Amino acid sequence: MSRADRARLGAYGAAACAAAYGSMKLAQALGANALADKDPLPPHLREQLLARDPLFVASHWLLAGAAVVGVIVALATVQPWGAAVPRRLLLAIAWTLGIFMIARSIGGVGFGFVGDALLLTGVRPAPVEHAALARTLARWDLLLWSPFFLLWGMCWATAGWRLGRRGSLADNRRNFGDF
Repeated sequence: MSRADRARLGAYGAAACAAAYGSMKLAQALGANALADKDPLPPHLREQLLARDPLFVASHWLLAGAAVVGVIVALATVQPWGAAVPRRLLLAIAWTLGIFMIARSIGGVGFGFVGDALLLTGVRPAPVEHAALARTLARWDLLLWSPFFLLWGMCWATAGWRLGRRGSLADNRRNFGDF
């Protein structure tokens, strides 16, 4: 696979992950469960989420909107119309999101690969009153959410790396071919 293909794959992967995440949040905003019960939240916040607290419903609408923006930003890194967006802005967004999502997936504190492994192996004790729930959510996070955020973050980082390696979309077409 050529460097241009890997770069496009990163941008399209970031857009696809944003669309998937946004679809889930939109479904939750409209009243569907859509993995809400698998969200690794502290018990009191989890109860509010599942009870459809208005703040959580509003947050789902905001996250669905942010995901739409994420799709547009990811596509702007590889589409000709993206030349209208300042490259440094796209670069800052892509790297910030990539680093944030990779850090979330690794998760030295709390959830993430490290936090989940520490909880599931007993190195970090689970809260006594919610031990079974904490272990269940750690398993879901370890098998679903952390890998998803790692993939999404790697896609953003690839898109950011691509932006940092070129001067403009016009230069990119000359170097990597048409989109």
